[in-house]
Amino acid sequence: MILRLALRSLATRPIRTAVLACGFGFGIAVMAALLGVGDVILEQAHSPALEGGGDVVVTGRFGALENGRFLIASILASPDLASRTAAISPSSRDTLYLLKGGRATAIRVTGGLPGAGRALGDREIERAADWLDSDADREWSAPDGTAILKAMDRFHPIPAASEFAASWAEWLYFNGRTADGRLRFYLTFMVGPATVPGKRMASVRLQLDRDGKTTTYAAGEVVDEARVLAAAPDLDIAGSRVRLRDSHYHIALTLPGASGSLVLQAAAGQSLPPATITGARGWVTGYTAPVLSGTVRGELRIGSDVIAVRDAAGYHDHNWGFWKGVRWQWGQVASGDLSFIYGRIFPPPDVADPERIPGFLGILGTNGPVGFSTSVSLEETGDERGQPKRVSVHARAPAIDVTLVFSVDRLVRTPMAMTSSAEGMPADFLQMGGEYRVTGIAGGRALDFTARGAAETFR
Repeated sequence: MILRLALRSLATRPIRTAVLACGFGFGIAVMAALLGVGDVILEQAHSPALEGGGDVVVTGRFGALENGRFLIASILASPDLASRTAAISPSSRDTLYLLKGGRATAIRVTGGLPGAGRALGDREIERAADWLDSDADREWSAPDGTAILKAMDRFHPIPAASEFAASWAEWLYFNGRTADGRLRFYLTFMVGPATVPGKRMASVRLQLDRDGKTTTYAAGEVVDEARVLAAAPDLDIAGSRVRLRDSHYHIALTLPGASGSLVLQAAAGQSLPPATITGARGWVTGYTAPVLSGTVRGELRIGSDVIAVRDAAGYHDHNWGFWKGVRWQWGQVASGDLSFIYGRIFPPPDVADPERIPGFLGILGTNGPVGFSTSVSLEETGDERGQPKRVSVHARAPAIDVTLVFSVDRLVRTPMAMTSSAEGMPADFLQMGGEYRVTGIAGGRALDFTARGAAETFR
């Protein structure tokens, strides 16, 4: 039918039909040419050569890449990648405005490392022979492990959000467990809200679980805020202290009824970089785990008892933010060369929708990250009194299909006024010890093992 109409149109009005056909053909040709040019432009825009040389460009999922120095020092320095990497050149782009005669001219500018740029064949840098690496540049090109830990463990000024200021707290958390499971400790160095301008409340708390018996020791004082912000993670609180030296955390405790010294040695590549969650009206919370897996040695003195700690499994994380009305679920386990960490935070519903903040699970090995997932389900089941007895975690991602089942055999319940709701409803903080059964696949590896670990939740 269509062909018959076209033939009749051509027979009755040949000139008009011919012009129309040529117009359609020209339009199609122009469209094909534009699509071809657009494809070439898009391909060139993604070309690593236009970024300053190299073969691969790594960018952030939503823009600028966060924690670039951590990425260089851990992931890109892992044995699997380092052996195939000739050079790494971090760079940043922004807009510079030149002001003259009341007019502003926008100029696109790029900053980078001279030595790394030359190694990747950046022609612009090759023409600037007098542009050499500074000491600050070398902190990127050859990052020091201790410096990376210090950057991850830095403390934060209290944000200007007076509505939440009274619930601000930031802390270094350590835990350790002996191989036989008879001894486990939980240690927190916390700096809380301001008492007066420039001064902050601070405390040290040691919770000791020995042969199934739990005891707690604590001390506190007011500390100078400027000193904390300048020196952390080196902290001095009420006679106890933390010092970070050569990737080792040296801890000295002087508490009523308890004292001692511990050293946590961080395992290479076993760190989770800082992440923050922001909400309405300036609300914020943050988390990082500088030591997902390490070893602890030293001794603790409880009264007249001296407890030797030799090659215990150790862990360290760091939290900061506003905590009024906040809850969380968290857990950690390590076995062999793998470390697992999972969690989910529940902010107050008036600052962020708790249902829209996903859980996460990360798996790290000695050669770097094995996998990461935000498609995570966490389910707790308890006894008739509501105390958790079992935690089931299931995570899926392109490289992960893992299930962790945590059986609780030890539990310590602590009232935590800091996280009470806006209506003043209190919450109990539950620290749990027990055994994980881990099964599934991660990074092409089949998993099936049991190991002791820890978990936290609220009631």
